[in-house]
Amino acid sequence: MPVRTMSHTAPVIDIDRLRRLLDGVNVFGFNAVTGGYNRVGYSGEDMAVRDWFAREMGSDGLQVSRDAVNNLFGRFGPETGPCIMAGSHLDTVPEGGAFDGSLGACVALECVRAMRAAGHVPKTAIVVAATAEEEGRFGGMLGSQTIAGRVTRDWIEQASDADGVRLVDAMRDQGLDAFGALDAGWAPGSISAFLELHIEQGPVLEHAEIPLGIANAVSGVCFLQVRFDGVANHSGTTPMEMRADAFAGLADFAGTITDTIAIHGTEQSRITIGKVEVHPNHAHTIPGAAEFSIILRDTSEEVMLGLRDAVRTKLETAAARHGLALSIEEKSWLSPVALDAELHAMLMEEAGTLGHAALDMPSGAGHDAQTMQSFCPSGLVFIPSRNGISHAPEEWSDWADIEKGAQLMLNALVRLSS
Repeated sequence: MPVRTMSHTAPVIDIDRLRRLLDGVNVFGFNAVTGGYNRVGYSGEDMAVRDWFAREMGSDGLQVSRDAVNNLFGRFGPETGPCIMAGSHLDTVPEGGAFDGSLGACVALECVRAMRAAGHVPKTAIVVAATAEEEGRFGGMLGSQTIAGRVTRDWIEQASDADGVRLVDAMRDQGLDAFGALDAGWAPGSISAFLELHIEQGPVLEHAEIPLGIANAVSGVCFLQVRFDGVANHSGTTPMEMRADAFAGLADFAGTITDTIAIHGTEQSRITIGKVEVHPNHAHTIPGAAEFSIILRDTSEEVMLGLRDAVRTKLETAAARHGLALSIEEKSWLSPVALDAELHAMLMEEAGTLGHAALDMPSGAGHDAQTMQSFCPSGLVFIPSRNGISHAPEEWSDWADIEKGAQLMLNALVRLSS
């Protein structure tokens, strides 16, 4: 087929076709009891949905490939030369929602389908990407970090999830070699731009009644795993002043978070205690150990470093006050990133051409675009999340907003690839 830059029919998103595609993804890992979705990285459900999505791309005539970490790629257009990559991830957090990540991968494929339906063949190839292990089961964004060549042997060797499962073992169980990531990076210049659509996962757009957000930066993420060790003892016979109560140390530290942000943070700062386990976890026993995660975020690396130091100091103070031993492990550090200014301006312009208001905003959550910006110019489009809820079965975005965001992505990809 001869290469054409633009047909007489402008490509248009088929929202019903997009909905069917997303519904197909969400067959995998659905929990009918809770309404949540479970496709955690390198689970059976995660592997199965990737096989299905690969078949979908192949049925559309895309050149389908995978890499060592099970990133999926579907190439449309010229078989050689640089590409424009678009997509997001297919994995979920445990009991996650229907839109997080998977919508962005589906929108990228729908954009290609819309181009094909309109007879549009790009001058620059478009590669639909469904990235692997973005949700950080093992502490990073392995899929996009692999593409960008930002994975190290040391990280692979030490990476494990919250239950102690090692990355190398989880991947081996699925027939994958984690160390293959070290040789799977794309060549410099092979991707001229990366675009991602994602639900906002926050309340800002809905509150402002604006249908689109264009991210200018993405917050960094520091993941600390913390453990207080005290003495488990009888809750009735041990005087309060003679206890080494690990949960009391945790509660003491938690009460300092607001002041820590007020003193050392900004409006973009976040500190979250996300997962907590106390031992032995019996009603009549003083907790002898408390193990918990702390996630730090900000759009400034300098601020993040200050928050991390302050958090360590507060943890040490709480441990000393309650007679506890303290251990802190930094599981991962993702630096904050300013996204490409030219792509940002182009996306704002295209939103205006479509007649839609768009908010210039930072992203408080980490996304593949954050990692990809280290490799190529990257842009990130948000659509509103109802009540700001994400990572939960109640996650929802209205299809009218999805259509606006998907059409913006389509117009941007046509423009970039022509």
